[in-house]
Amino acid sequence: MKVTTDACLFGAWVAEEVRSQESGVGSRESGVGSRKSGLRSLLDIGTGTSLLAIMLAQKNPEMKIDAIEIDNDAAEEAKINVVSSPWKEQINIIQDDVKGLSFEKKFDVIISNPPFYENEIRSAIDSKNVAHHSQSLTLKELLAIIKRYLTRDGLFFLLLPYKRNEEIKKLFKDQQLHISKMILARQSLKHDYFRIMIKGSLYMEANKETEFDELSIWNEKQEYTDKFVNLLKDYYLHL
Repeated sequence: MKVTTDACLFGAWVAEEVRSQESGVGSRESGVGSRKSGLRSLLDIGTGTSLLAIMLAQKNPEMKIDAIEIDNDAAEEAKINVVSSPWKEQINIIQDDVKGLSFEKKFDVIISNPPFYENEIRSAIDSKNVAHHSQSLTLKELLAIIKRYLTRDGLFFLLLPYKRNEEIKKLFKDQQLHISKMILARQSLKHDYFRIMIKGSLYMEANKETEFDELSIWNEKQEYTDKFVNLLKDYYLHL
């Protein structure tokens, strides 16, 4: 499977957000009590090649990760990647449909780079449809799974297409999920936004609205931006 730049960017951002959460910011007040540190379990829904799971494990060595992939070939590739990595003891690859699973536990962190497209033209190749289209898991279904399996003080992170921005806001409101941070990503300063990276929780923190920021991969000189380099330097060999 192809590894995309936006997926790498998302993985690096999530890994840093989780690491920062653990590094001693202290507890934060929410509308229903205090959110404590201690993010020790993670569920990666639609892991693909296991890229995100491995990036999270690299930055968070105490975290145990269950990574689910519905496509058999992709899951086999994910297992090979995990076994070949230094973090194989942290990551458990599960080849299954997350909608058919019933976990006995909840997770401190749930992440997903889900299929982007709903109700759009599909490929003649089944594997591409699974990877790119939400025929097996819609965003509404994904949000319901997050509500079911996220711990009370847990965090979730999603990478979504910017063109679905308004629809996304409505779905989150309908599911009563709180977005604490949105990063709008674009290819360069000359391009429009094409991805949204979302950090959220089950409950809104007291007196805190959604934080917005933006990030460009390239600057006007067609060089990686400082923000991109700072996030990816621990993963890319030549930054």
